[in-house]
Amino acid sequence: MDLTFHTLPNGIRMVHSQTASEVAHCGIIINAGSRDELPEEHGTAHFIEHMLFKGTTHRKSYHILSRLEDVGGELNAYTTKEETAIHASFLKEHYARATELLADLLFSSTFPPAEIEKEKEVVTEEINSYLDNPAEYIFDEFEELVFPDQPIGRNILGTPETVRSISADSIRKFIKRNYSTTQMVFCSVGAISPKNIVSLFEKHFSRIEPDNGEKRKRVEYVYTPVSTEKQMDTFQNHCIIGNIAYDLHNSRRMGLFMLNNILGGQGMNSRLNLSLREKRGYAYNVESMYNPYTDTGLVTIYFGTDNRNLGKSIALTHAELDRLRRQPLGTLQLSRAKNQIKGYLARAYENHESLMLSLGKSLLIFDRIDSVEEIFRKIDAVTAAELAETAGIIFDNSSLSTLIYRQNGERT
Repeated sequence: MDLTFHTLPNGIRMVHSQTASEVAHCGIIINAGSRDELPEEHGTAHFIEHMLFKGTTHRKSYHILSRLEDVGGELNAYTTKEETAIHASFLKEHYARATELLADLLFSSTFPPAEIEKEKEVVTEEINSYLDNPAEYIFDEFEELVFPDQPIGRNILGTPETVRSISADSIRKFIKRNYSTTQMVFCSVGAISPKNIVSLFEKHFSRIEPDNGEKRKRVEYVYTPVSTEKQMDTFQNHCIIGNIAYDLHNSRRMGLFMLNNILGGQGMNSRLNLSLREKRGYAYNVESMYNPYTDTGLVTIYFGTDNRNLGKSIALTHAELDRLRRQPLGTLQLSRAKNQIKGYLARAYENHESLMLSLGKSLLIFDRIDSVEEIFRKIDAVTAAELAETAGIIFDNSSLSTLIYRQNGERT
C-alpha cells in the first residue's frame, strides 16, 4: 500500500492512500477527547462533536447536512476518550466538496446559542437511552471503578447536569485548550492522485494559523483492584471482570490482542463463547475486549446470564483465565491464533472507511504507519511463552476487578 504524507506549515499532517474505488473517504482526527475535560466540562468533547454540524460562518445546519447528502454522500463524527473525528464518504468526483466542508466545520463553526439549547435536549435523551441499557452502562461504570476520580474513567456523554451547563463560551475554551494544529491529521482513502489531494489539503487547511494549544499532562494514577455488586431491576445479571493493561506504545500489545481474541474476541470459536454459550447455554452474549490508550489500557470480559448460572459462569470464566496462564499454546494452536488475527486485520483493511480512520489514528499517535507486512511480522514474532507470561500478568487473579449488576429477584 503506497501512502502519501504531507505536513502544512501550521503543523496539520496528512496521509492518503490512492485506490481505484468509486467511493472515497476522508476525515480529520483531533487528539482531544473526553479525558481532556476539566471536571466541570464533563460531556463537552462529545457535545462539540454534535455542535460541529449546527452552523458555520458559511452555512446553517440544513446546508451542512445537505452538502454531501445531495450527492449521495454521508457525513459522520465520533468522540472517544482520547480523540474526536469528523469524516465523510462520497463518490470520488466530490473530493473537493467533502474536503472544503470538513475544513469549514472544524474551523468556522459558530455554535449558535439556540442550537446549543436544542442539542442539550438531544444529548440528554441520548444519556437517558444509554442509562436504560445496563449492558452498555456497565462498561462505563466499570471504568469509573478502575479509574476512580480520573478523567479517563468518566463516561463520554456527561451527565444531564453537566450538559445543561455547556455554553458557547465553554465550548470555545475547550477547543482553544485542546484543538492544537500539531495534533490534527487529515486522512484520505480514494481515487484521487497524491498531487490533487495535497492541493486540496493545502487549499482548505493551510489558511489556519498554527496553534499548539496548552500543554496537557494526562494524570497518572495507581490502580487498585475492586469488586462490587449492585441490585438492578433487570431481566438478567450483567458481569464484567477486567484489569488495566498495556498501553498503545507497549511492545507486548500485539500479544495481548491475540490473547483477547483467543479468549473472547470476534470469533464464535473463542474459548469463552464455546464454554459459556455453545457448550452450556449459560449466556447469549459473552465477549472480551482490549482497549489500549496512550498511557494505559483496559481488558474486560463481559457476559449476561440468569441467577441460576451467574456463579457457574464466573467460575468458568476464571477457569479459562487460569488455562491461559498455566497452559502455553501448542504449535498448532499458536499458528491458528496468528492466522485468525491476520485474517481479521486483512479484512479490516478491505473496508476503506475503516482503513482511512486507522491510517489517521496511527499517524496521529505514532507519527508513522506500519504496513500490513510489518504488522504480520510482529504477529509472527509472538511466542507461546510470551503469551503465557502476558496472561500471567494481565489475568492474575489478585489484579482483577469485578462489577456485577445482580438481577433483583426473579423476572418472568
